Amino acid sequence: MTLEEKVAQLTAVPARYMALDESAAESAVHLLDEDGNINRDNARELIGDGVGHFTRLGGGGSLEPERAAEVTNELQEMVQEETRLGIPAVPHEECLSGYMGPDGTTYPQGIGLASTWNPDLVEEMTTRIREQLQAIGTVHALSPVLDVGRDPRWGRTEETFGEDEYLVAEMASAYVRGLQGEDPTEGISATVKHFAGHAVGEGAKNRSSVQIGERELREVHLFPFEAAIRETGAESVMNAYHDIDGVPCAKDRSLLTGILREEWGFDGTVVSDYFSVRYLDDEHGVAADHYEAGIQALEAGMDVELPQVAAYDKLVDAVENGDLAEETVDVAARRVLRQKVEKGVLDDPFVDVDSVSEEFGPDADRDYARKLGRESVTLLKNADDLLPLVGEEDVAVVGPKADTPEGQLGDYAYAAHYPERDANREVVTPLDALEERLGDQVTYAEGCTTTGPATEGFEDAVAAAEDSDVAVAFVGTRSAIAFSDPEADMVEQPDVPTSGEGADVTDLQLPGVQQELVEELHDTDTPLVVVQVTGKPHAIEWIDDNVPAILQAWLPGEEGGHGIADVLLGDHNPSGRLPLSVPKNVGQLPVYYSRKPNSRNENHVYTDEDPLYPFGHGLSYTEFEYGEVSLSETEVGPADTVTASVTVENTGDVAGHEVVQLYTHQDNPSLARPVQELRGFERVHLEPGESATVTVTLSTAQLAFHDTDMDLVVEPDTYEVRVGSSAADIESTATFDVVGERYEVPSSGRAYFSDSSVEE
Repeated sequence: MTLEEKVAQLTAVPARYMALDESAAESAVHLLDEDGNINRDNARELIGDGVGHFTRLGGGGSLEPERAAEVTNELQEMVQEETRLGIPAVPHEECLSGYMGPDGTTYPQGIGLASTWNPDLVEEMTTRIREQLQAIGTVHALSPVLDVGRDPRWGRTEETFGEDEYLVAEMASAYVRGLQGEDPTEGISATVKHFAGHAVGEGAKNRSSVQIGERELREVHLFPFEAAIRETGAESVMNAYHDIDGVPCAKDRSLLTGILREEWGFDGTVVSDYFSVRYLDDEHGVAADHYEAGIQALEAGMDVELPQVAAYDKLVDAVENGDLAEETVDVAARRVLRQKVEKGVLDDPFVDVDSVSEEFGPDADRDYARKLGRESVTLLKNADDLLPLVGEEDVAVVGPKADTPEGQLGDYAYAAHYPERDANREVVTPLDALEERLGDQVTYAEGCTTTGPATEGFEDAVAAAEDSDVAVAFVGTRSAIAFSDPEADMVEQPDVPTSGEGADVTDLQLPGVQQELVEELHDTDTPLVVVQVTGKPHAIEWIDDNVPAILQAWLPGEEGGHGIADVLLGDHNPSGRLPLSVPKNVGQLPVYYSRKPNSRNENHVYTDEDPLYPFGHGLSYTEFEYGEVSLSETEVGPADTVTASVTVENTGDVAGHEVVQLYTHQDNPSLARPVQELRGFERVHLEPGESATVTVTLSTAQLAFHDTDMDLVVEPDTYEVRVGSSAADIESTATFDVVGERYEVPSSGRAYFSDSSVEE
């Protein structure tokens, strides 16, 4: 290969040039025209020496699935026939909540998936996503998100699997398994992102600097990545935008090469988050120009620049000028070529266009989307058993999230990402679902918009509530790719995104006048249910004090309306559990459950340190009773295992799911440690009167932490096992001792997950 051909393997070409400003767009060379046809002269210019990736041909090109497959085939044929080496490209797409393109099935957003506490459901979902991606010729996916979200002001909290590194690792690993499958040639390369610590930027602002110690970085924010790579075999990694203590992740060799490859043995490809290579110059200022930015990123271990070339096209000059070793280019090019071999792209890059329709269509995977939607719904409060509704009441359906299709979707769903484009998918709103089930018993009034000060709709909403037996208020936020605009008149606008990428906030109250709407409805004395359809937890202390029933529906996807209705009307017993703690107010942050003792126990004036709803919380329409937890051993060695068993009984009148959660606490650690840490969980379904024994086998290596020398060690000490229904609702405890000498855990002895089982 010539130097030019090797560098070409490190570049990407999007469906249309992705401009950061209008002037660049006007002079850009586009691969596809506005009608989705290939501009062959432009294509020859863009891929003359070959290309590494095609960037989002289907989603970015707004192509219907059959056309996406046709275009992918045509471009792969061009690369084969019109370049010297004929090496096909790696087509990639986004799929955070389903394939992010026209007619892709849209599932709940990540935070909703985490609320199921069911990795098997997620693996089955991504198996279905894999089938849609493969049908259009995609072999690489820019998902899942492994950021540990502990500050809900951050707009991208909705993309995460929550605040706990163990839960994030479990859900993300399941996501990877479903996408990649068991055979590399039959699977889609999953990209774990954003590497690393992206969720803890200063001020909870997207892309802002991260100030964090190495111990917390490794034990919390790197843990899910390490598990997904070493245990699950994730094939690709995407860097984060920010800097950590002044070093941008895009040029951090200690992160992208030292930890990732040398410590963990990762041998896949590292792809840049979109534009992050050029941001070394444009945003961070650590590179003098794009030429220098490209050198810095490649030398750090960044293999492919996405979404398009801005810096890596200068790598040829950098080698010829003596500023970059050609061997560095060779290493990255080999990784890209190896992926193409492993995914079967070199053997056969084409797909059968005639079979694409089998994976798509208006009914594709809708039943499964509904299943996920209802299982992600979390019942936060249910005073006097107001829910479920018996189905005979006249119901007032009010609020700005009751009848907005795009309002049910997360920021990386196609219809939310590109609201101006035709998504070609029906999204069932809560109003749609309730009217389908209850007909004329439903009266609808919007009441207000998601943002803005207008209250003109209050009168109709109050009248609807007064004339009904029960009122259900759907409130929350709109999610979108926003990139916050500080213009003063935004407070007047009716539908400003306050969740999603770039939509970072300083206030966790319900936006606009939604709180006032709820207060007006409360004053009618009509029984009131509040359903939050949102990408983040809100500070709803007044609502919790005054409203009898509260549901958290997150952003439940295209069948979310049916999923919510299934819970409201009792066709599904709510089984979601919170993947993060809900604060009483924004000033109380942080409230994540696993803080260290001095953070957990010190109070603010007027406010204690208890969250409004704790991590793991979620109610049911039935009741569960726990027995005493028993341990297989009371003394174990530092490289041993201990098994915890507990019996759970459904003592209520209806069948339901309980999520049994196991936490540990170290009695006398040598360093300040979290007050407790999640070590395992099991979701169990029980009929009325039925009981089951849940068993969790815990490796003592899971108790390890990094000591003052940053060695991973297990300390001899007394450890308490805590079993319960949330981090705050511990039903039973038991202790065991780790005996022997302080044990340094070898790389081969690392344990990431416990094993669990259910015996009925």
